[in-house]
Amino acid sequence: AGQSFLTPYSTSKGALMTLTKNVASSYRKHRIRCNAVLPGWMDTEGEAIVQKKWHDAPDDWLEKAEAAQPMGQLVKPAQLARLITYMISPQSGVMTGSLVDYDQNIAGVIGE
Repeated sequence: AGQSFLTPYSTSKGALMTLTKNVASSYRKHRIRCNAVLPGWMDTEGEAIVQKKWHDAPDDWLEKAEAAQPMGQLVKPAQLARLITYMISPQSGVMTGSLVDYDQNIAGVIGE
């Protein structure tokens, strides 16, 4: 859900989830699969720019952010790439219309 100022962003993500289900349903008769990955907070160069430019984050923002996460890190691009590699491979079988939450937050769980 996120912060209130992210309403347009959150709305677009909801639309993409619905679109994923619709495309999967529409193309399954052609044996074309469609899935989506919903990544959590990622450690990217772009995120570093956002943190510094818009949030006045200190140079050690990443270390602090990761220390505050349940798994002790932000999502790494290589981790996400491995997941997607699996999802597009034959090993993922009949998986279609799936929305894969790839983060460390669990719906309905409030931080401790």
